[in-house]
Amino acid sequence: MPGPGTYLPDATEGVGRVEDLPAPRVVRRSRNFPRRICPRCARSAYRLRTATRKLHDLGDPVGGRPRELHITYSQHRCRHCNHYFNADMTDLALPNGHYTHRVVNTAVRIVVEDGLPYRTASWHLWRDHRVFVPFATIQNWVEASGEKSGTASPARVPRRRARRVQRVHRRR
Repeated sequence: MPGPGTYLPDATEGVGRVEDLPAPRVVRRSRNFPRRICPRCARSAYRLRTATRKLHDLGDPVGGRPRELHITYSQHRCRHCNHYFNADMTDLALPNGHYTHRVVNTAVRIVVEDGLPYRTASWHLWRDHRVFVPFATIQNWVEASGEKSGTASPARVPRRRARRVQRVHRRR
């Protein structure tokens, strides 16, 4: 076991392909319910089938492995309004997202508070939290949160104002 202050190089440094990274530690969760309330008509809806969703979560830097959540969830159909819906998982991740809220918040915080470029933030997430996030995904998260928005360019005129200026100066 290394002592305090001993530098150990990261074994994954310089890995160029995602396939060469260590295998994730799988954590199984269940959101499988026999009945749920329909979000449209508020009546009871029975389970139609089950499915599995995989989410990437902050990993274990000591063990050196990422963590992946495998969530078994139920899909329901309301007989009254014929509405299909899934068990609610918005507390874990955004709909159709591949990463948990913890990963998104950590990535945005690294870019905004530390002022790191997106590529460097992607490397820091892997090095410190063992979760691989492409830098373009981090850029999308930061832009969607509105945290790193620059001031508007003075050369760019809003569309409505530009039309009014053109109308005033137009010859008749």
